[in-house]
Amino acid sequence: MFDHLGIFVSDTQRSFSFFEKCLAPLGIKIYQRQPEWGSIILSGEPDFPFLWVGPASGDYYGTPIQSSIFRPIHLAFRAPTKEAVDEFYRLGLSAGGRDNGAPESYSDGSYNAFLLDPDGNNIEAIYRA
Repeated sequence: MFDHLGIFVSDTQRSFSFFEKCLAPLGIKIYQRQPEWGSIILSGEPDFPFLWVGPASGDYYGTPIQSSIFRPIHLAFRAPTKEAVDEFYRLGLSAGGRDNGAPESYSDGSYNAFLLDPDGNNIEAIYRA
């Protein structure tokens, strides 16, 4: 459905580490570093879809970006196994994420875990049997 998503973060180094560590068990890794924009691209595939993570300051195609304006988002990533959900949660906590729902099974048959990233965005890993 999506080609790519982008999120603006207040502390790129802290957020880059968080996303790189907690998404690795889901098969998602950094595919590109963009020093000219201070951003990274993460993906499970070589090209698309991808997640762009960059600084919350400066100009975005004519729109000023201010880190003082916070609009939280929810991103849910597909996990290949329940163990990957557990690893997402464990590694995310060790990389500065905050608990927003420990791994558990839901009545719809899914297995989910939720973390708040360093900016307070709700990041989820979900396994569907």
